[in-house]
Amino acid sequence: MRRYDVLTKVDSEGKPVSIGYPWPDGSVKVRALDEKKFEWSPPGDKSKIGLFGLDKFETGSHKYVTITEGELDALSLHQVLGGGPVLSVSSANNACRDVVAVRDQLSGFERIYLAFDGDRPGADAVRAVAQIFPPSKVYVVKFVTRKDANDYLQHGEGQLLRELWWNARRYTPENISSTVDEFVEILRTEPPQGFPYPFKTLTDMTYGIRTGEVVLLTAQEKVGKTSIMREILYKLLKESTHGVATFFLEETRVRLLQSLAGRELRKPVHLPDCPVTDDELERAIRSVVAQDDRLYVYSHFGHDDPDLLLDNIRFLVTGCGVRHVLFDHFGMAVIGRSGKQDERQALEYLATRLEMMTKELDFSLIAVSHLNDYGQTRGSHYLTKVADITIQAIRNPLAIEEKERNTIFLQIPFNRFCAQSGPAGAVRLNPETYVLEEVYDIQPANDNFPVALGQAKREAA
Repeated sequence: MRRYDVLTKVDSEGKPVSIGYPWPDGSVKVRALDEKKFEWSPPGDKSKIGLFGLDKFETGSHKYVTITEGELDALSLHQVLGGGPVLSVSSANNACRDVVAVRDQLSGFERIYLAFDGDRPGADAVRAVAQIFPPSKVYVVKFVTRKDANDYLQHGEGQLLRELWWNARRYTPENISSTVDEFVEILRTEPPQGFPYPFKTLTDMTYGIRTGEVVLLTAQEKVGKTSIMREILYKLLKESTHGVATFFLEETRVRLLQSLAGRELRKPVHLPDCPVTDDELERAIRSVVAQDDRLYVYSHFGHDDPDLLLDNIRFLVTGCGVRHVLFDHFGMAVIGRSGKQDERQALEYLATRLEMMTKELDFSLIAVSHLNDYGQTRGSHYLTKVADITIQAIRNPLAIEEKERNTIFLQIPFNRFCAQSGPAGAVRLNPETYVLEEVYDIQPANDNFPVALGQAKREAA
Protein backbone atom coordinates (compact mmCIF):
# COMPACT_ATOMS: atom_id res chain seq x y z
CA MET A 1 0.00 0.00 0.00
CA ARG A 2 2.88 2.36 0.72
CA ARG A 3 4.41 1.65 -2.71
CA TYR A 4 1.18 2.82 -4.42
CA ASP A 5 0.45 5.67 -1.94
CA VAL A 6 -2.79 3.97 -0.90
CA LEU A 7 -4.34 5.41 2.28
CA THR A 8 -6.84 4.10 4.84
CA LYS A 9 -9.45 6.37 6.39
CA VAL A 10 -10.30 5.68 10.05
CA ASP A 11 -13.11 6.92 12.27
CA SER A 12 -12.71 8.70 15.60
CA GLU A 13 -12.07 5.38 17.34
CA GLY A 14 -9.35 4.36 14.92
CA LYS A 15 -11.49 1.83 13.04
CA PRO A 16 -10.76 1.63 9.29
CA VAL A 17 -13.81 2.69 7.28
CA SER A 18 -12.54 3.11 3.73
CA ILE A 19 -9.50 2.80 1.46
CA GLY A 20 -8.43 5.49 -1.01
CA TYR A 21 -6.66 4.49 -4.23
CA PRO A 22 -4.90 7.45 -5.93
CA TRP A 23 -5.08 7.37 -9.75
CA PRO A 24 -2.60 9.03 -12.13
CA ASP A 25 -4.98 11.90 -12.96
CA GLY A 26 -5.00 13.01 -9.30
CA SER A 27 -8.43 11.63 -8.43
CA VAL A 28 -8.97 9.07 -5.68
CA LYS A 29 -11.20 6.02 -5.92
CA VAL A 30 -12.64 5.41 -2.46
CA ARG A 31 -13.86 1.98 -1.38
CA ALA A 32 -16.01 1.60 1.70
CA LEU A 33 -15.03 -1.34 3.92
CA ASP A 34 -18.42 -2.13 5.43
CA GLU A 35 -19.93 -2.74 1.98
CA LYS A 36 -18.60 -3.06 -1.59
CA LYS A 37 -19.25 0.49 -2.61
CA PHE A 38 -17.03 2.83 -4.68
CA GLU A 39 -17.01 6.57 -5.29
CA TRP A 40 -14.61 8.98 -6.97
CA SER A 41 -13.17 12.08 -5.35
CA PRO A 42 -13.57 14.40 -7.09
CA PRO A 43 -16.32 12.96 -9.31
CA GLY A 44 -16.24 13.61 -13.04
CA ASP A 45 -15.49 12.12 -16.44
CA LYS A 46 -13.25 9.04 -16.12
CA SER A 47 -13.34 7.98 -19.77
CA LYS A 48 -9.61 8.61 -20.25
CA ILE A 49 -8.36 7.84 -16.76
CA GLY A 50 -5.98 5.07 -17.86
CA LEU A 51 -4.68 2.50 -15.37
CA PHE A 52 -4.19 2.61 -11.63
CA GLY A 53 -0.50 2.50 -10.66
CA LEU A 54 0.92 3.51 -14.04
CA ASP A 55 2.46 6.67 -12.56
CA LYS A 56 4.43 4.58 -10.05
CA PHE A 57 6.74 2.97 -12.60
CA GLU A 58 9.17 4.45 -15.11
CA THR A 59 8.40 3.67 -18.74
CA GLY A 60 10.87 1.15 -20.10
CA SER A 61 12.13 0.12 -16.66
CA HIS A 62 10.72 -3.41 -16.94
CA LYS A 63 10.13 -5.97 -19.68
CA TYR A 64 6.76 -7.14 -18.36
CA VAL A 65 3.61 -5.44 -17.06
CA THR A 66 0.60 -7.04 -15.38
CA ILE A 67 -2.95 -5.68 -15.47
CA THR A 68 -5.57 -6.72 -12.92
CA GLU A 69 -9.29 -6.04 -12.55
CA GLY A 70 -9.05 -4.21 -9.21
CA GLU A 71 -6.66 -1.97 -7.29
CA LEU A 72 -6.41 -4.39 -4.33
CA ASP A 73 -5.53 -7.19 -6.75
CA ALA A 74 -2.75 -5.03 -8.19
CA LEU A 75 -1.30 -4.48 -4.71
CA SER A 76 -1.55 -8.20 -3.95
CA LEU A 77 0.23 -9.34 -7.12
CA HIS A 78 2.89 -6.66 -6.78
CA GLN A 79 3.59 -7.90 -3.28
CA VAL A 80 3.92 -11.61 -4.11
CA LEU A 81 5.97 -10.93 -7.26
CA GLY A 82 8.44 -8.86 -5.28
CA GLY A 83 8.22 -5.80 -7.54
CA GLY A 84 7.55 -4.93 -11.15
CA PRO A 85 4.67 -2.92 -12.56
CA VAL A 86 1.25 -4.30 -11.68
CA LEU A 87 -1.62 -2.03 -12.75
CA SER A 88 -5.39 -2.13 -12.65
CA VAL A 89 -8.38 -1.14 -14.74
CA SER A 90 -11.25 0.68 -13.04
CA SER A 91 -13.65 -2.23 -13.68
CA ALA A 92 -14.20 -5.20 -15.99
CA ASN A 93 -16.80 -3.27 -17.98
CA ASN A 94 -14.37 -0.40 -18.59
CA ALA A 95 -11.25 -2.54 -19.09
CA CYS A 96 -10.96 -1.97 -22.84
CA ARG A 97 -11.56 1.78 -22.49
CA ASP A 98 -8.97 2.16 -19.70
CA VAL A 99 -6.29 0.19 -21.57
CA VAL A 100 -6.84 2.07 -24.84
CA ALA A 101 -6.21 5.37 -23.01
CA VAL A 102 -2.60 4.31 -22.23
CA ARG A 103 -2.00 1.89 -25.08
CA ASP A 104 1.12 3.65 -26.34
CA GLN A 105 2.81 3.30 -22.95
CA LEU A 106 1.82 -0.34 -22.61
CA SER A 107 3.07 -1.18 -26.10
CA GLY A 108 6.61 -0.53 -24.90
CA PHE A 109 6.55 -3.65 -22.73
CA GLU A 110 7.74 -6.96 -24.12
CA ARG A 111 4.87 -8.86 -22.48
CA ILE A 112 1.47 -7.83 -21.11
CA TYR A 113 0.00 -10.15 -18.48
CA LEU A 114 -3.77 -10.05 -17.94
CA ALA A 115 -4.79 -11.20 -14.45
CA PHE A 116 -8.53 -10.50 -14.46
CA ASP A 117 -11.10 -12.16 -12.21
CA GLY A 118 -11.96 -15.80 -12.85
CA ASP A 119 -15.60 -15.14 -13.76
CA ARG A 120 -17.56 -14.35 -16.93
CA PRO A 121 -17.04 -10.54 -16.82
CA GLY A 122 -13.34 -11.16 -16.29
CA ALA A 123 -13.16 -13.56 -19.24
CA ASP A 124 -15.02 -11.08 -21.44
CA ALA A 125 -12.60 -8.33 -20.39
CA VAL A 126 -9.61 -10.55 -21.26
CA ARG A 127 -10.96 -11.10 -24.79
CA ALA A 128 -11.64 -7.39 -25.29
CA VAL A 129 -8.24 -6.22 -24.01
CA ALA A 130 -6.25 -8.99 -25.73
CA GLN A 131 -7.48 -7.79 -29.14
CA ILE A 132 -5.91 -4.37 -28.60
CA PHE A 133 -2.37 -5.77 -28.83
CA PRO A 134 -0.56 -8.18 -31.16
CA PRO A 135 -1.26 -11.73 -29.94
CA SER A 136 2.43 -12.42 -29.30
CA LYS A 137 2.48 -9.80 -26.51
CA VAL A 138 -0.46 -10.98 -24.40
CA TYR A 139 -0.26 -13.61 -21.63
CA VAL A 140 -3.18 -14.68 -19.44
CA VAL A 141 -2.99 -15.53 -15.72
CA LYS A 142 -5.83 -17.95 -15.01
CA PHE A 143 -7.38 -18.10 -11.54
CA VAL A 144 -8.98 -21.48 -10.88
CA THR A 145 -9.51 -22.10 -7.17
CA ARG A 146 -9.95 -18.44 -6.17
CA LYS A 147 -11.75 -15.52 -7.77
CA ASP A 148 -8.92 -12.98 -7.90
CA ALA A 149 -5.36 -12.20 -6.77
CA ASN A 150 -6.33 -10.74 -3.39
CA ASP A 151 -8.47 -13.80 -2.65
CA TYR A 152 -5.36 -16.00 -2.95
CA LEU A 153 -3.45 -13.68 -0.64
CA GLN A 154 -6.19 -13.64 1.99
CA HIS A 155 -6.14 -17.44 2.06
CA GLY A 156 -2.38 -17.55 2.61
CA GLU A 157 -1.70 -18.78 -0.93
CA GLY A 158 0.78 -16.16 -2.04
CA GLN A 159 3.20 -18.79 -3.33
CA LEU A 160 0.46 -20.40 -5.44
CA LEU A 161 -0.47 -16.97 -6.82
CA ARG A 162 3.18 -16.39 -7.79
CA GLU A 163 3.27 -19.78 -9.55
CA LEU A 164 0.08 -18.99 -11.46
CA TRP A 165 1.72 -15.82 -12.78
CA TRP A 166 4.89 -17.64 -13.80
CA ASN A 167 2.81 -20.34 -15.54
CA ALA A 168 0.76 -17.84 -17.56
CA ARG A 169 0.32 -18.84 -21.19
CA ARG A 170 0.13 -16.78 -24.33
CA TYR A 171 -3.42 -15.72 -25.14
CA THR A 172 -5.22 -17.79 -27.77
CA PRO A 173 -8.80 -17.02 -28.81
CA GLU A 174 -11.44 -19.64 -28.09
CA ASN A 175 -11.98 -20.44 -31.75
CA ILE A 176 -12.96 -24.12 -31.81
CA SER A 177 -16.63 -25.17 -31.76
CA SER A 178 -17.64 -28.82 -31.42
CA THR A 179 -21.20 -29.13 -30.05
CA VAL A 180 -24.45 -29.25 -31.99
CA ASP A 181 -25.87 -26.46 -29.80
CA GLU A 182 -22.95 -24.24 -30.81
CA PHE A 183 -23.52 -25.06 -34.47
CA VAL A 184 -27.23 -24.23 -34.17
CA GLU A 185 -26.42 -20.93 -32.47
CA ILE A 186 -23.96 -20.07 -35.23
CA LEU A 187 -26.55 -20.84 -37.91
CA ARG A 188 -29.08 -18.59 -36.20
CA THR A 189 -26.79 -15.63 -36.71
CA GLU A 190 -28.31 -13.13 -39.10
CA PRO A 191 -26.70 -13.19 -42.59
CA PRO A 192 -24.30 -10.27 -43.00
CA GLN A 193 -25.92 -7.19 -44.52
CA GLY A 194 -23.54 -5.44 -46.87
CA PHE A 195 -23.30 -1.67 -47.04
CA PRO A 196 -23.95 -0.52 -50.64
CA TYR A 197 -21.17 0.72 -52.89
CA PRO A 198 -21.61 4.12 -54.56
CA PHE A 199 -22.38 2.27 -57.81
CA LYS A 200 -25.52 0.15 -58.16
CA THR A 201 -24.17 -2.53 -60.52
CA LEU A 202 -21.23 -3.21 -58.23
CA THR A 203 -23.57 -3.52 -55.25
CA ASP A 204 -25.90 -5.86 -57.14
CA MET A 205 -23.02 -8.19 -57.99
CA THR A 206 -21.40 -8.25 -54.55
CA TYR A 207 -24.26 -7.61 -52.09
CA GLY A 208 -22.24 -4.67 -50.80
CA ILE A 209 -19.40 -4.17 -48.30
CA ARG A 210 -19.33 -6.61 -45.37
CA THR A 211 -17.21 -6.66 -42.25
CA GLY A 212 -14.86 -9.62 -41.99
CA GLU A 213 -13.92 -9.43 -45.68
CA VAL A 214 -11.07 -8.10 -47.80
CA VAL A 215 -11.92 -6.32 -51.05
CA LEU A 216 -8.98 -5.79 -53.40
CA LEU A 217 -9.30 -2.98 -55.95
CA THR A 218 -6.77 -3.39 -58.75
CA ALA A 219 -5.83 -1.30 -61.77
CA GLN A 220 -2.87 0.02 -63.65
CA GLU A 221 -1.48 3.43 -62.74
CA LYS A 222 -3.52 6.60 -63.32
CA VAL A 223 -6.78 4.77 -63.96
CA GLY A 224 -8.74 6.33 -61.09
CA LYS A 225 -8.48 3.91 -58.16
CA THR A 226 -8.12 6.69 -55.59
CA SER A 227 -11.19 8.45 -57.01
CA ILE A 228 -13.20 5.26 -56.54
CA MET A 229 -11.89 4.93 -52.97
CA ARG A 230 -12.91 8.53 -52.23
CA GLU A 231 -16.44 7.83 -53.45
CA ILE A 232 -16.65 4.77 -51.19
CA LEU A 233 -15.34 6.80 -48.25
CA TYR A 234 -17.86 9.58 -48.85
CA LYS A 235 -20.79 7.15 -48.98
CA LEU A 236 -19.66 5.36 -45.79
CA LEU A 237 -19.45 8.67 -43.94
CA LYS A 238 -22.74 10.06 -45.24
CA GLU A 239 -24.94 6.99 -45.04
CA SER A 240 -23.56 4.83 -42.21
CA THR A 241 -22.81 5.41 -38.54
CA HIS A 242 -19.62 3.35 -38.53
CA GLY A 243 -16.14 4.60 -37.77
CA VAL A 244 -13.87 4.70 -40.82
CA ALA A 245 -10.07 4.79 -41.06
CA THR A 246 -8.13 5.79 -44.18
CA PHE A 247 -4.55 4.81 -44.96
CA PHE A 248 -4.00 6.74 -48.20
CA LEU A 249 -0.23 6.48 -48.33
CA GLU A 250 0.26 8.61 -51.46
CA GLU A 251 -2.13 11.39 -50.57
CA THR A 252 -1.84 14.27 -48.13
CA ARG A 253 -4.48 14.83 -45.48
CA VAL A 254 -5.45 18.16 -46.99
CA ARG A 255 -6.08 16.59 -50.42
CA LEU A 256 -8.23 13.86 -48.90
CA LEU A 257 -10.29 16.36 -46.91
CA GLN A 258 -10.59 18.59 -49.98
CA SER A 259 -12.01 15.64 -51.90
CA LEU A 260 -14.64 15.01 -49.20
CA ALA A 261 -15.62 18.69 -48.99
CA GLY A 262 -15.66 18.94 -52.79
CA ARG A 263 -17.87 15.85 -53.05
CA GLU A 264 -20.31 17.44 -50.62
CA LEU A 265 -20.29 20.80 -52.45
CA ARG A 266 -20.11 19.11 -55.87
CA LYS A 267 -17.23 21.37 -56.80
CA PRO A 268 -13.49 20.80 -57.52
CA VAL A 269 -12.42 22.71 -54.40
CA HIS A 270 -8.78 21.56 -54.75
CA LEU A 271 -8.37 23.74 -57.86
CA PRO A 272 -7.02 27.24 -57.20
CA ASP A 273 -9.66 28.92 -59.37
CA CYS A 274 -12.63 27.19 -57.72
CA PRO A 275 -14.95 29.81 -56.20
CA VAL A 276 -15.36 28.46 -52.67
CA THR A 277 -14.99 30.18 -49.30
CA ASP A 278 -13.41 28.88 -46.10
CA ASP A 279 -16.83 28.94 -44.43
CA GLU A 280 -18.26 26.74 -47.18
CA LEU A 281 -15.39 24.27 -46.78
CA GLU A 282 -15.91 24.14 -43.03
CA ARG A 283 -19.64 23.54 -43.30
CA ALA A 284 -19.06 20.86 -45.93
CA ILE A 285 -16.52 18.84 -43.94
CA ARG A 286 -18.63 19.13 -40.78
CA SER A 287 -21.61 17.82 -42.71
CA VAL A 288 -19.67 14.84 -44.10
CA VAL A 289 -17.82 13.75 -40.95
CA ALA A 290 -20.66 14.77 -38.58
CA GLN A 291 -18.76 14.25 -35.31
CA ASP A 292 -15.36 13.79 -33.72
CA ASP A 293 -13.76 10.32 -33.58
CA ARG A 294 -15.67 9.13 -36.64
CA LEU A 295 -13.06 9.51 -39.39
CA TYR A 296 -9.42 8.63 -38.74
CA VAL A 297 -6.93 9.83 -41.37
CA TYR A 298 -3.44 8.35 -41.51
CA SER A 299 -1.00 9.77 -44.03
CA HIS A 300 2.59 8.83 -44.74
CA PHE A 301 4.90 9.39 -47.67
CA GLY A 302 7.54 6.72 -48.01
CA HIS A 303 7.56 3.21 -46.63
CA ASP A 304 6.39 2.06 -43.21
CA ASP A 305 7.20 -0.99 -41.12
CA PRO A 306 4.34 -3.45 -41.83
CA ASP A 307 4.06 -4.24 -38.13
CA LEU A 308 3.59 -0.54 -37.36
CA LEU A 309 0.76 -0.32 -39.88
CA LEU A 310 -0.83 -3.48 -38.50
CA ASP A 311 -0.54 -2.15 -34.95
CA ASN A 312 -2.21 1.13 -35.93
CA ILE A 313 -5.08 -0.68 -37.63
CA ARG A 314 -5.56 -3.01 -34.65
CA PHE A 315 -5.72 -0.01 -32.32
CA LEU A 316 -8.23 1.86 -34.49
CA VAL A 317 -10.53 -1.16 -34.75
CA THR A 318 -10.38 -2.35 -31.13
CA GLY A 319 -9.91 0.97 -29.38
CA CYS A 320 -11.71 3.51 -31.57
CA GLY A 321 -14.65 1.57 -32.95
CA VAL A 322 -13.54 1.60 -36.60
CA ARG A 323 -15.49 -0.89 -38.76
CA HIS A 324 -14.16 -0.02 -42.23
CA VAL A 325 -10.51 0.47 -43.24
CA LEU A 326 -9.58 1.93 -46.65
CA PHE A 327 -5.95 1.20 -47.61
CA ASP A 328 -4.34 2.84 -50.66
CA HIS A 329 -2.07 1.18 -51.58
CA PHE A 330 -0.22 -2.06 -50.76
CA GLY A 331 2.93 -1.29 -52.76
CA MET A 332 3.54 2.04 -51.01
CA ALA A 333 3.58 0.33 -47.63
CA VAL A 334 6.76 -1.63 -48.37
CA ILE A 335 8.59 0.51 -50.93
CA GLY A 336 12.21 1.27 -50.11
CA ARG A 337 13.14 -2.22 -48.92
CA SER A 338 16.60 -3.50 -49.69
CA GLY A 339 15.52 -5.56 -52.69
CA LYS A 340 12.63 -6.99 -54.70
CA GLN A 341 12.68 -10.21 -52.66
CA ASP A 342 12.49 -8.26 -49.39
CA GLU A 343 9.64 -6.11 -50.72
CA ARG A 344 7.71 -9.16 -51.90
CA GLN A 345 8.05 -10.92 -48.55
CA ALA A 346 7.01 -7.80 -46.63
CA LEU A 347 4.05 -7.31 -48.96
CA GLU A 348 2.84 -10.88 -48.56
CA TYR A 349 3.33 -10.71 -44.78
CA LEU A 350 1.28 -7.50 -44.59
CA ALA A 351 -1.50 -8.86 -46.81
CA THR A 352 -1.72 -12.15 -44.91
CA ARG A 353 -1.85 -10.50 -41.49
CA LEU A 354 -4.48 -8.02 -42.66
CA GLU A 355 -6.65 -10.81 -44.07
CA MET A 356 -6.45 -12.70 -40.77
CA MET A 357 -7.13 -9.55 -38.78
CA THR A 358 -10.33 -8.73 -40.68
CA LYS A 359 -11.75 -12.10 -39.60
CA GLU A 360 -10.46 -11.86 -36.04
CA LEU A 361 -11.69 -8.31 -35.37
CA ASP A 362 -14.64 -8.24 -37.82
CA PHE A 363 -13.97 -5.15 -39.91
CA SER A 364 -13.96 -4.59 -43.65
CA LEU A 365 -10.76 -3.84 -45.54
CA ILE A 366 -10.86 -2.25 -48.98
CA ALA A 367 -7.32 -2.17 -50.32
CA VAL A 368 -5.72 -1.01 -53.55
CA SER A 369 -3.01 -2.72 -55.56
CA HIS A 370 -1.40 -1.64 -58.82
CA LEU A 371 -1.33 -4.00 -61.79
CA ASN A 372 1.73 -4.48 -63.95
CA ASP A 373 1.67 -4.50 -67.75
CA TYR A 374 0.75 -8.22 -67.72
CA GLY A 375 -2.40 -7.58 -65.66
CA GLN A 376 -0.90 -9.05 -62.47
CA THR A 377 -0.78 -7.43 -59.03
CA ARG A 378 2.49 -5.59 -58.69
CA GLY A 379 5.04 -6.83 -56.16
CA SER A 380 3.38 -10.20 -55.57
CA HIS A 381 0.76 -12.36 -57.26
CA TYR A 382 -0.22 -13.50 -53.77
CA LEU A 383 -2.35 -10.40 -53.06
CA THR A 384 -5.34 -11.69 -55.02
CA LYS A 385 -5.29 -14.92 -52.96
CA VAL A 386 -6.07 -13.14 -49.67
CA ALA A 387 -9.00 -11.17 -51.11
CA ASP A 388 -12.61 -12.25 -50.70
CA ILE A 389 -13.58 -10.08 -53.67
CA THR A 390 -11.37 -8.62 -56.39
CA ILE A 391 -12.55 -5.59 -58.35
CA GLN A 392 -10.58 -4.52 -61.41
CA ALA A 393 -10.76 -0.98 -62.75
CA ILE A 394 -9.97 -0.48 -66.45
CA ARG A 395 -9.55 2.72 -68.46
CA ASN A 396 -8.11 3.31 -71.93
CA PRO A 397 -6.26 6.65 -71.99
CA LEU A 398 -5.31 5.99 -75.63
CA ALA A 399 -8.90 5.77 -76.90
CA ILE A 400 -9.85 8.10 -79.73
CA GLU A 401 -13.22 9.11 -78.31
CA GLU A 402 -13.14 11.34 -75.22
CA LYS A 403 -16.07 9.49 -73.69
CA GLU A 404 -14.17 6.21 -73.77
CA ARG A 405 -10.93 7.81 -72.53
CA ASN A 406 -12.71 9.12 -69.43
CA THR A 407 -14.71 6.00 -68.60
CA ILE A 408 -13.58 3.54 -65.93
CA PHE A 409 -14.90 0.03 -66.56
CA LEU A 410 -15.30 -2.21 -63.50
CA GLN A 411 -14.91 -5.98 -63.60
CA ILE A 412 -15.05 -8.67 -60.90
CA PRO A 413 -12.54 -11.47 -61.59
CA PHE A 414 -13.19 -13.21 -58.25
CA ASN A 415 -16.12 -13.16 -55.83
CA ARG A 416 -15.96 -15.63 -52.94
CA PHE A 417 -19.21 -14.45 -51.34
CA CYS A 418 -21.71 -15.12 -54.11
CA ALA A 419 -19.60 -16.26 -57.10
CA GLN A 420 -20.86 -13.52 -59.44
CA SER A 421 -18.08 -12.32 -61.73
CA GLY A 422 -17.62 -10.43 -64.97
CA PRO A 423 -18.43 -6.84 -66.04
CA ALA A 424 -19.63 -4.76 -63.08
CA GLY A 425 -20.60 -1.47 -64.68
CA ALA A 426 -18.84 1.69 -65.79
CA VAL A 427 -18.23 5.03 -64.05
CA ARG A 428 -17.19 8.45 -65.27
CA LEU A 429 -16.21 11.72 -63.62
CA ASN A 430 -18.80 14.44 -64.10
CA PRO A 431 -16.67 17.47 -65.14
CA GLU A 432 -19.19 19.93 -63.67
CA THR A 433 -19.70 18.38 -60.24
CA TYR A 434 -16.50 16.32 -59.97
CA VAL A 435 -18.63 13.37 -58.85
CA LEU A 436 -17.82 9.87 -60.07
CA GLU A 437 -21.12 8.59 -61.49
CA GLU A 438 -22.22 5.29 -62.92
CA VAL A 439 -22.93 5.49 -66.68
CA TYR A 440 -24.72 3.15 -69.06
CA ASP A 441 -23.88 4.61 -72.48
CA ILE A 442 -20.76 2.58 -73.26
CA GLN A 443 -19.34 -0.96 -73.13
CA PRO A 444 -15.67 -2.04 -72.92
CA ALA A 445 -14.24 -2.86 -76.33
CA ASN A 446 -11.90 -5.55 -74.98
CA ASP A 447 -12.39 -7.58 -71.78
CA ASN A 448 -8.67 -8.32 -71.75
CA PHE A 449 -7.80 -4.65 -72.10
CA PRO A 450 -5.18 -4.33 -69.27
CA VAL A 451 -2.98 -6.99 -70.88
CA ALA A 452 -3.53 -5.50 -74.36
CA LEU A 453 -2.60 -2.04 -73.15
CA GLY A 454 0.52 -3.40 -71.47
CA GLN A 455 1.54 -5.05 -74.72
CA ALA A 456 1.02 -1.76 -76.58
CA LYS A 457 3.19 0.05 -74.06
CA ARG A 458 5.99 -2.49 -74.42
CA GLU A 459 5.88 -2.29 -78.19
CA ALA A 460 5.99 1.53 -78.07
CA ALA A 461 9.00 1.38 -75.75
